[in-house]
Amino acid sequence: MDAFTSTQAQGGGRRASRRATLADRRILGRAAIDAVRKLNPRHLVRNPVIFVTEVVALLVTVLALRAGGSGEPYAFQAGIAAWLWLTVLFATFAEAVAEGRGRAQADSLRRARTETRAKLLLRGDDLALWQPRSASELRVGDLVLVEAGDLIPSDGEVVQGIASVNEAAVTGESAPVIRESGGDRSAVTGGTLVVSDWVVVRITAAAGSTFLDRMIALVEGASRQKTPNEIALDILLAGLTIIFLIAVATLVGLASWNGQPPSVAVLSALLVTLIPTTIGGLLSAIGIAGMDRLVRFNVLATSGRAVEAAGDVDVLLLDKTGTITLGNRQAAAFLPVAGVAERDLAEAAMLASLGDETPEGRSILALARERHGLEAPALTEAARVVPFTAQTRLSGLDLPEGAWRKGAVDALLASIGGEPPAGFRDTVDRIARGGATPLAVARDGRLLGAIELKDIVKTGMRARFDELRKMGIRTVMVTGDNRLTAAAIAVEAGVDDFIAEATPQDKLAYIRKAQAEGRLVAMAGDGTNDAPALAQADVGLAMQTGTQAAREAGNMVDLDSDPTKLIEVVEIGKQLLITRGALTTFSIANDVAKYFAILPAIFVASYPELQALNVMHLASPESAILSAVIFNALIIVALVPLALRGVRYVPVGAAALLRRNLLIYGLGGIAAPFAGIKLIDLFLQMIGVA
Repeated sequence: MDAFTSTQAQGGGRRASRRATLADRRILGRAAIDAVRKLNPRHLVRNPVIFVTEVVALLVTVLALRAGGSGEPYAFQAGIAAWLWLTVLFATFAEAVAEGRGRAQADSLRRARTETRAKLLLRGDDLALWQPRSASELRVGDLVLVEAGDLIPSDGEVVQGIASVNEAAVTGESAPVIRESGGDRSAVTGGTLVVSDWVVVRITAAAGSTFLDRMIALVEGASRQKTPNEIALDILLAGLTIIFLIAVATLVGLASWNGQPPSVAVLSALLVTLIPTTIGGLLSAIGIAGMDRLVRFNVLATSGRAVEAAGDVDVLLLDKTGTITLGNRQAAAFLPVAGVAERDLAEAAMLASLGDETPEGRSILALARERHGLEAPALTEAARVVPFTAQTRLSGLDLPEGAWRKGAVDALLASIGGEPPAGFRDTVDRIARGGATPLAVARDGRLLGAIELKDIVKTGMRARFDELRKMGIRTVMVTGDNRLTAAAIAVEAGVDDFIAEATPQDKLAYIRKAQAEGRLVAMAGDGTNDAPALAQADVGLAMQTGTQAAREAGNMVDLDSDPTKLIEVVEIGKQLLITRGALTTFSIANDVAKYFAILPAIFVASYPELQALNVMHLASPESAILSAVIFNALIIVALVPLALRGVRYVPVGAAALLRRNLLIYGLGGIAAPFAGIKLIDLFLQMIGVA
């Protein structure tokens, strides 16, 4: 058996799971270079505040050069020009650092992706007949054999076999998962490692368009489009810029009327310090950092709009099978008829399930081993295994000492004939009323009892749904099961409501109705039948273990396939909105404070009466404007970590959130300029600049 693997590929998951930090020198170095590249006016024109700052910086630079390179006007203008350029650079640097963290994730994934060799099957029914082929040469529809130690060459669906797969290269989790044909666990991702057994995979993605390729493109984040809220905030910032431009022009007119107009450099610097450069410089970084935080939770978002919409979600629809439950029914209990020991029933069920290769059949073997320590015996030539088929709905085992059968209740009773023992019908009805599925077991034509098959709710679901409820999100389970089964699972999982016997059209109609009522809807699913609803929802969270159609329809993919991950997604969305609101509050308060902090010092020569308002006692008009420009640049750098980390989300009401923003970021925005500008003014005096 050949193994087309490398130690590099096996270690890829560990490298891919490493998280980039703000202090990473490689990120900072590359961000410094990218910050210079982003000075291109064609890039900055999308950010009106920083674009105006760049234009003003260019104007002051030209004025400094015209001053002749010597004398006090030149030194003052050159100093202002330098700090204006630094203001623009710090703004582009913040955006570049945010993009750099996403790019670092992509680089880790690229290292995890190696050139893989595949075993292309020449005939689908002959596993021994295959040819080695490069993964890049595979086409959609090709069948490949993947054995223990092989890398899965490309995205696909398991059509034969069962294997344990290490998906660390994608998810960063070292625990292997089971992938098998049929059901919701058939999807496999290129670059993951088969650690046991074998599978035959039908390729579903062309070279260069695999899930890993798309994931690398997503996490880089450079092409992220602005969300509606960001566009609205841009309009607000542009409006504030125009207002302060009018205010500065008015001051110029008043000063000119008094015969002592300030210089163009002073007015230009004044304009930049008053317009909302703080939030303008950090706006892109906040949005990109929100997507990056999702990546660190193993969730990929295809758009910033999805991240932002998650912060306002009202309703969450969850597909039951594979999302709320484990995906396949599992044996939960052995219920013998009167006079039969449970161990004897378990042994008979185990023997009758040896020919049942379905997930349900394997779960019966697992339950017999767990409850009674029973192990499947080695079969001799005299044994005849009766495989499970959809036609007979039975499986079994024939030995010289007896015959065992297991299957659907009506099918088994029809095969053995006669009336079942007393109480058996009651047991079957009780299982059905509980939303589970009963199977009957017999030996030599004698009914021994029933097996309870039930959907197993994933661990911790109820607690997670309680958290969503506290966040104001209504949870709705969607399933194709009958109402009885759906109600039982809904109660066990703790969802608020359920939709039974749901078709893809029913899911779509429910989402559209909720959206028409003004609600934002999130949908978590993993099947092809979930794809229309995932595409319609404001937030479509597809499970990575789901089908290709589901992953392509959603605007987010959860690499851990945990539907309750939406709690983290919602928190990150809310954190993004709260961070933007907090820093906007700080920026506006900051600008107002700077207005009253430096104007008296600048215009005291024209209007001596303003000396009474010069509470900061700045050394001179030149020191006032230079201190303000320096503070304006440095405050962006000081707030970069907060923009990237985000303001911590606390589930409180809108009124309480507004009060918190005003008390912390509003008052902070007012106090910071007074303290910062005064300290810079003292420093300039100390070094003899002012």
